[in-house]
Amino acid sequence: MVELLQRARRLRGSETLRRTVRETRISKDALIYPVFVKPGKNIAEEIVPMPGQYRYSVDRLGAVFDRLLQAGVDKILFFGLPEQKDAEGSGAWREDGIVQQALRWTKDAYPEIYCIGDLCMCEYTDHGHCGILDGKTVDNDATLDFLAKIALSQVKAGADMVAPSDMMDGRVIAIRRALDAAGFSSAPIMSYAAKYSSSFYGPFREAADSAPTFGDRKSYQMDYHNAKEAVKEALRDIEEGADIIMVKPALSYLDVIRRCAQVVNVPLAAYSVSGEYAMIKAAGSAGSIDEDAVIAETAASIFRAGADILISYFAAEIGGFVDSGRIG
Repeated sequence: MVELLQRARRLRGSETLRRTVRETRISKDALIYPVFVKPGKNIAEEIVPMPGQYRYSVDRLGAVFDRLLQAGVDKILFFGLPEQKDAEGSGAWREDGIVQQALRWTKDAYPEIYCIGDLCMCEYTDHGHCGILDGKTVDNDATLDFLAKIALSQVKAGADMVAPSDMMDGRVIAIRRALDAAGFSSAPIMSYAAKYSSSFYGPFREAADSAPTFGDRKSYQMDYHNAKEAVKEALRDIEEGADIIMVKPALSYLDVIRRCAQVVNVPLAAYSVSGEYAMIKAAGSAGSIDEDAVIAETAASIFRAGADILISYFAAEIGGFVDSGRIG
């Protein structure tokens, strides 16, 4: 017998012991579920490239909230599909906008749900870009006032937090100043600080009807070759008043999550996006993988990389895995 004083396998001998010595702990409190809302009545419309995900009318939100709460998930991120679009995305800040309606309904019917408003313009503009156009170019500075208007409208409607996802320079300070001036200094901002120009967003663009009608978003979303730039973006957003920063997507950007986690002094969120969800569902449906096992493993990898918060279409499933001891 080989004499070994240190044997790593000693701590792997049973499930109870493995759970005891886990380095990465996952809490249901760290999970956020994205919700798509659209005008109409009695709508639960499956999103074809994202099996199991739906666009809901406000009156059908109760069913999804009940399922989430049963799984221990009490935080949602709202995305809206407006009835009409225009060049300025006015549906994003209207008092009767679809997200504003959903926020008021949720706060009345499910006050225990923590509501976060995604703050972007691409779903609401007729050109599909995330800001105000100057010809064929998104005008960064002209967009800031509109983003501030959207943030203020959402908070007035009941949003507990706003999450700007547009990637305009200076939007965090513009939103912070607008909220503070209106008496909402306690409303937090979760900034999509490092949002990459990614092919993994494909299914979302169909889900939210937000594909640009021309060009792409590479002039404002980040180049996926860059990692140091993500740290710069995160630190700048914190200086401007961001309370939480986010890396998006997650799985192909675990190194970016790690880099940011090592330098920021605020909570770090990661968004496991629609393409990641769709790939796991497709492979699971084909029998190529054990779907539940891969959901659990990928979630653990995101937290292991340094995320404090996970936005995921699998939030309810992950919550169940925490309860069962599979992860967490």
